Amino acid sequence: MFVTPAYAQAAGGAAGAFGSFVPLILIFGIMYFLLIRPQQKKMKTHKAMIAAVRRGDQIVTQGGIIGKVAKVKDESEIEVEIATGVKVRVVTSTIAQVLSKTEPASE
Repeated sequence: MFVTPAYAQAAGGAAGAFGSFVPLILIFGIMYFLLIRPQQKKMKTHKAMIAAVRRGDQIVTQGGIIGKVAKVKDESEIEVEIATGVKVRVVTSTIAQVLSKTEPASE
């Protein structure tokens, strides 16, 4: 009496299946242009900044330590002077910002 009979809905054809994927594709496209692409650009500029660090540059690490690059040991490690006579080894991936760049020595 209170229960109505359930009727099976006709299955949509191939057009119905494609129509259900369109919103999913649009959402992925929007996410790519708003989130993924800008993050990749930011990572690329940060990697270029780290590769260009050389002796005499003043840097800030992710821990907030400000210092001057005393020596570039290899591509993954540098030596930073944080005070007169106090040098620490820093992994280059922890460099957050380069405050001032030095000009290359002319030969």
